[in-house]
Amino acid sequence: MFALELAARPISYSGGSTVMAFSNNMQDSVYYHYSPNHRLSLGVEAVNNKYTDQNYTYWRATYLLNRKNSQHSQRNVYLEAGISSQGSNQGFASVHYDWETRRWFSGFGVKRVSDHATDYSETFFKVGIAPYLGEYGDLHTWLLLKRKRDTRLEHWLTYPVLRFFKGNFFMEIGYKSEIEWDTHLMFRF
Repeated sequence: MFALELAARPISYSGGSTVMAFSNNMQDSVYYHYSPNHRLSLGVEAVNNKYTDQNYTYWRATYLLNRKNSQHSQRNVYLEAGISSQGSNQGFASVHYDWETRRWFSGFGVKRVSDHATDYSETFFKVGIAPYLGEYGDLHTWLLLKRKRDTRLEHWLTYPVLRFFKGNFFMEIGYKSEIEWDTHLMFRF
C-alpha cells in the first residue's frame, strides 16, 4: 500500500526526459528537460509571449530542494531558474511547493520574471480533492481550485481546474472567461 501511495504522482526519474506544454492568456510554451538525477533537470523552453508579441527561448534548470515522503503524504519544494536567449539579464527564478495525500492536494508557486518589456511576477495557490482513489496504473482525477495573479494584470483570478494523470501522462486544464484556457500537458519518458 505504501508503494501505491508514493507512485500515484508522476516524478522525474534519473536518466529520464519530460516534454511539457503550457498555454494561457499571456503565453504559450513547449518545454523539454532531461534529468541526470532525481533532484535536477536541465532543459530548453520555447516561448511565444502573447503579452509582448515576442518569441524566445529559456535555458532552464529545476532543482528538487526537498521531498518528504511519509506513509500517507508527499511534499515537494522545487527551485527553478531560466536564462533567456534575448540576454543574460533576462530570465526568471521561481519556487514551487506542493503537498498531497491520495485524497487531498495543496500547492503554491511564485515566479519572478525579467524580460525586455517589463519585470513581473506570477503567484498561484491550488487546493483540491480526488473524487475517487484509484489504484496504481488507473486514471487519477483531481478537482482543483486555482487562485492566480500576474502583476501585469489588475487583480487575482480564481477558477476551477481539472487534473488527470495516468502513468507518464499528465493534463491540467482550467478555464475562466477573463483568461480563457489555462492548460498544462506533460509526458515523461
